[in-house]
Amino acid sequence: MAHVVIVGASTGGLPAAYDTQEILGKQHRITVISDRDHFTFVPSNPWVAVGWRKRSDISFPLAPYLKRKGIDFIHSAVTEIKPDENTVALANGDTVNYDYLILATGPKLAFDEVEGLGPNGGNTVSVCTTDHAEEAWEKWQRFVEEPGHIVVGAAQMASCFGPAYEFAFIMDTDLRKRKIRDKVPMTFVTAEPYIGHLGLGGVGDSKGMMESEMRDRHIKWICNARIARVEPGKMFVEELNDKGELHKSHELPFKYSMMLPAFKGVDAVNAVGEDLVNPRGFVKVNEFQQNPKWKNIYGVGVGIAIPPVEATPVPTGTPKTGYMIESMVLATAHNIKNDIDGKAADMTATWNAICLADMGDTGAAFVAMPQIPPRNVSWMKKGKWVHMAKVAFEKYFIGKMKKGSSEPVFERYILKALGINKLK
Repeated sequence: MAHVVIVGASTGGLPAAYDTQEILGKQHRITVISDRDHFTFVPSNPWVAVGWRKRSDISFPLAPYLKRKGIDFIHSAVTEIKPDENTVALANGDTVNYDYLILATGPKLAFDEVEGLGPNGGNTVSVCTTDHAEEAWEKWQRFVEEPGHIVVGAAQMASCFGPAYEFAFIMDTDLRKRKIRDKVPMTFVTAEPYIGHLGLGGVGDSKGMMESEMRDRHIKWICNARIARVEPGKMFVEELNDKGELHKSHELPFKYSMMLPAFKGVDAVNAVGEDLVNPRGFVKVNEFQQNPKWKNIYGVGVGIAIPPVEATPVPTGTPKTGYMIESMVLATAHNIKNDIDGKAADMTATWNAICLADMGDTGAAFVAMPQIPPRNVSWMKKGKWVHMAKVAFEKYFIGKMKKGSSEPVFERYILKALGINKLK
């Protein structure tokens, strides 16, 4: 009997538990370790931040649902990984042995890399976690009573730009519903070289469409932006030119600001060193999701090392989208099965992206095949149907996580609706 330990229980870790059990069979032991005792659907956090969702709408306790599937659950942080001993040490004092280790930790939020950034002692809010989104909602309620300037966007070294755009448009929609949009100047600040870059070098006409959407909603923007520091009510931004030289300095006053940070690898993983992680602490993996040195360690999700799509004046990273993460999970489970059976790894993840981006009362769908250009397919469409599809996907995904399945039925439906048979 093999023991597979999965560190993390979010949109990578929980599907990994279900896929691995289904592919390996119940004769093998699966253990999920997480410092959080609840699953939350992270893409819904922007809705939580304006009061369109509550935590209870997008969250459920992990233990009973994993127990129902015969999967062990340990609610504790991992403090140390010892790859040569095949063990992980936990904050509760226990040590867990493994035959295979799947690292689905998600990122460490690097707010500390910009002075004054972030919700914990900083001067901006975040939608990266549901805790952050709830704090953002508390401040949002005070803001709409006394509205003013909003600054929203993503800091240098960020790799996840979609939620920044989503939240800008969601705030715009919420303010229009409250009939106070005319009292709120809004500025979008991003490390991207142009609007709609998304860390992907753009997708289809994402530049033109996103710029048009921002003009229609009276949202100004600053690209190639490096945040120098954030003081209470004021952000200091350095705008660079295409050569990476300082072009203009901005002092942006605000009454409310949501900025996405750069990501790093989590401490316990980063501490293992360069054989496991790159300089940012992300897990090094080969095409089979295996670490090159320790082949029984696999990485999936936001915490793995992927090089930037291209060099940009202000550094940007490459996003790991949901469909891409799900394919990493499936490849990992099959490759562990191969190893148990004495076969070579042969399953690789897709490097394609499909994304439904909410815009409050409409939305945009993006398909990039492959995710990194040049591409065979580079496609995007906008419409109210995307907003409805994202709402439906939220319900569907939470439902299948409760059920204990990661079969991508809805994703396949969306692809069919887009006229795409499958992502190869």
